[in-house]
Amino acid sequence: MNRALIVVDVQESFRARPEWSRMADPDIARSVDRLVALARDRGDLVVRVLHTEPGTGNVFDPERGHVRPLAELAPALPGEPVLTKTSHNCFTTTPLQRLLTEAGVTALTVCGIRTEQCVETTARIGSDLGYAITFVTDATTTDGVGGFSAAQVVERTEAVLRDRFARIATVAELEAERAAERTAGADGLAVSAG
Repeated sequence: MNRALIVVDVQESFRARPEWSRMADPDIARSVDRLVALARDRGDLVVRVLHTEPGTGNVFDPERGHVRPLAELAPALPGEPVLTKTSHNCFTTTPLQRLLTEAGVTALTVCGIRTEQCVETTARIGSDLGYAITFVTDATTTDGVGGFSAAQVVERTEAVLRDRFARIATVAELEAERAAERTAGADGLAVSAG
């Protein structure tokens, strides 16, 4: 295993905010679960990271009870870390880098809530730390920011990350790549058995 899937902030805190109704994809759990299933199939590490703001009294304060994965997400399996962070990126305030280093991970797939914020920031920092990053845009969601629509925010994020910090991919593209890997593996077994 040299890959990990990082699921960023796919948590009930966001659903508890009025902005949830403006999210581009309120059914994000479906896309994320497809990525989780794909990662598990490949034997990749799956890491969930939740945003917290202790002592604030807002929806990210653990005392409010919303800092937990979205209810419809498939639960983490034993051995799949669930970390909490207090910064925008998943590295600065968590043991994520140590965990990845100990697991021999060199490539990250990132997805989650707030495409342009915590997910993008995690991708940028991860790239700077030397990880090969795959940013799965259709397994992220956001709402409009600063007069820009959610679609414009996503387009901007893809533009600034593409070929500089990350490879941009879709869930379907990654699933097709996995199917091709399986086919190639089966062909190799058939040749060696012949």
